[in-house]
Amino acid sequence: MIQLWRFPALAVLLCWLQLALGKEQVVLSDNAKLSNETLLWGPYRPNLYFGVRPRIPKSLTTGLLWAKVDSFTEVQNNFRHTCEQHEGMAGYGWDEYDVRLGGRQTIHDAGNMVDITTEFVKIPGGAHGGSWGVRVKGTPRENAPEHLITSMIFYAAMEGFGSLQVSNEPDDLGVEGTVRMEGSSNELGDFVLEVTEGPEEKNVHPGPAHKSYASKPLDRTIVSSLQVESANIWQAKALLFQHMKTEIDQMIELYGNENAPPPWQIFTIANNIREGNMHFVQKVFDGAFEFDVMFSSGSAPEPVTSEVISKAIESATKFFSERFSKVLAPKAPFDKSKYEAFAHSMFSNLIGGIGYFYGDAIVDRSYAPEYEEENEGFWEETAEARQRQGAVKLEGPAELYTSIPSRPFFPRGFLWDEGFHLIPVADWDMDLTLDIVKSWFNLMDEDGWIGREQILGQEARSKVPPAFQVQYPHYANPPTLFLIFDSLIDKLQNAASPKDSTDPLESIRSAQLQNPENAKDYLRNLYPLLKRHYFWFRKTQWGDIKSYDREAFSTKEAYRWRGRTPTHVLPSGLDDYPRPQPPHPGELHTDLISWMGMMTRSMRRIAETIDETDDAKEYQGYETAIIRNIDDLHWDQKAQTYCDATIDDYEESVHVCHKGYVSIFPFLTGLLPADSPRLGAILDLISDPEELWSPYGLRSLSQKSPNYGTGENYWRSPVWININYLAVKALFDLSQSPGPHQQRASQLYTSLRKNLVENVFNEWERTGFAWEQYNPETGEGQRTQHFTGWTSLVVKIMAMPNIIKDGKIRDEL
Repeated sequence: MIQLWRFPALAVLLCWLQLALGKEQVVLSDNAKLSNETLLWGPYRPNLYFGVRPRIPKSLTTGLLWAKVDSFTEVQNNFRHTCEQHEGMAGYGWDEYDVRLGGRQTIHDAGNMVDITTEFVKIPGGAHGGSWGVRVKGTPRENAPEHLITSMIFYAAMEGFGSLQVSNEPDDLGVEGTVRMEGSSNELGDFVLEVTEGPEEKNVHPGPAHKSYASKPLDRTIVSSLQVESANIWQAKALLFQHMKTEIDQMIELYGNENAPPPWQIFTIANNIREGNMHFVQKVFDGAFEFDVMFSSGSAPEPVTSEVISKAIESATKFFSERFSKVLAPKAPFDKSKYEAFAHSMFSNLIGGIGYFYGDAIVDRSYAPEYEEENEGFWEETAEARQRQGAVKLEGPAELYTSIPSRPFFPRGFLWDEGFHLIPVADWDMDLTLDIVKSWFNLMDEDGWIGREQILGQEARSKVPPAFQVQYPHYANPPTLFLIFDSLIDKLQNAASPKDSTDPLESIRSAQLQNPENAKDYLRNLYPLLKRHYFWFRKTQWGDIKSYDREAFSTKEAYRWRGRTPTHVLPSGLDDYPRPQPPHPGELHTDLISWMGMMTRSMRRIAETIDETDDAKEYQGYETAIIRNIDDLHWDQKAQTYCDATIDDYEESVHVCHKGYVSIFPFLTGLLPADSPRLGAILDLISDPEELWSPYGLRSLSQKSPNYGTGENYWRSPVWININYLAVKALFDLSQSPGPHQQRASQLYTSLRKNLVENVFNEWERTGFAWEQYNPETGEGQRTQHFTGWTSLVVKIMAMPNIIKDGKIRDEL
């Protein structure tokens, strides 16, 4: 039995849930409402080091900025706000985090010589999604001076309809005590937002060092109110600098350059409480510091206090550790204590990177005939068509709830990334996972297309070069979200609902698993969109068999990525991976037909689950034909591998074999049975150190390839964790299937799993970051840092079984 005294905030929540849900059965509509309320608030601005907002368009938005202010020349560069690469961080991110309860983030800001901690918690209660609080703490780093002066600025703004005003009486000297804001909106009702003074015994402020201190004492909190165009609120840092410059100019004019105030005094905002929709709250500290920000919903039974935050932080920490040990506990050899913080951090940063995005997108709706890519030299025609941009326009606005690949570099939704992101999340919280999946499918247009990259709004576009902002409705992306439907159906068939959970939120997290009818209702509601998306793929990404007299089991099951250029196939996700040269409209792509096989299998299973019998039979026919055609169209007997196909100068279909990830896609997507005659050659390719095998994971391209490491070398040698995860899973599945390759698969699974985890862990310890990819020669992390999207699949790999011998799992012995 759960001991509620150990979880005071959760005890309140459990009572709330029991009253709303009853004891017997979760009603789908009630459960959806409660799920939305526990997910309403969060640090859903993951492009910021810290920023809270609700899953509501144009609503309350908040953020945090800070800087070391001991130098006139460096202050502007020292201010932190948006996550940036190579900004002087020794690592940052969530140490532990649950999207429904909260958690702790630590930011090791070496450049500013301070470690910032943000402990965010949710407090249930009321009719508007509850309340929340965050405790902000700063600790000088070991190399910090005796008097480290840090300027902290919290801001809150109302983007749309609603009000937000500071209720403290204006005082030219600043605010003593707590800063209080009162606000209201249709969705949030009435609310109060407070910024506390913090513990008096912990907080020290700079004392008088200049006569300007008399008019702006820094032991008070400085508050300044602005009226800002809603579309510009996201530019908080620029707005702050613009406002601060006015104050600086006035001080310089008053005191002169030779008698200017010290930097911590001069880089301050104005004391100016007035009507506005954006309010900056500045505190200046000497040394360590702590303060709380508290949002209290007007419909909540009690306001949030610092004591409530303390109890909620303690509860969230205990809860996270206990749940992680049951749901995602690392298995041997990674069950040692040294891996615990790593595993917690990798998973927490994955779900701590979930964001809510709202805005318009740039789409080319010209449907130019060149985009059919039917002619030889089509890539030149499509380039000219893209330059015309006659039908490029803003569409939307749309909203998306999603995790992201990287907070500093890719703070937006990527379609094929998201399927990988959600694999470990599905083990933690299936309801959250399916909510995100639904959010993606709600973006679908009438034809069945979903943009592969969701760049919603001007804030998102500010991180993307203009050449990459336009989305094209003939571009596909690997349908990895269907991996999640397979996971759901697997769990339903295996009765995977937790039996002994002490989590008071389990009835929400596992609603679809505890009551399979909920899962079926979810799938039935989504099924029309899934079907539309599936047939969009078949219609737009088809490959030509008949025109080139190709011999195959089916004359229809062949596929070709659209959006091809001589150097890239961006829609494939494998960007610069070598393909046949020059591009040809008769090309067929091994990876795409494999994805289509996986997608078709998933559609069949979904149809079977919701009793769409006729559809299931139709998908079964497609699935059989795809699997047969993979061999007929892509297996090269001489090269002993799967290859892309193209048309040569004699109008004959030929294979172009670039051994690497593409070569093993039929294996990665689970389309080869345990007795397939192709498996021996695939395992040879995987295990050969001169081909794909490295001490750090599988290379993306064979070392023997003349293209290895050439060009931009994005997918031409590096180790990628998402594809390696698919390989680990495929090897594990093969190790559990009696057949000629079982023992070898067991050995490769064990070695690859160990190599991957140890290298990602070692680089995390060495650099403080997870990385986008890893060097196959040295193991070093490279490209994008803080890549806590699919690199976090290492957590899932750690939680996979430890095989002792011949496929036997240690837990079974």
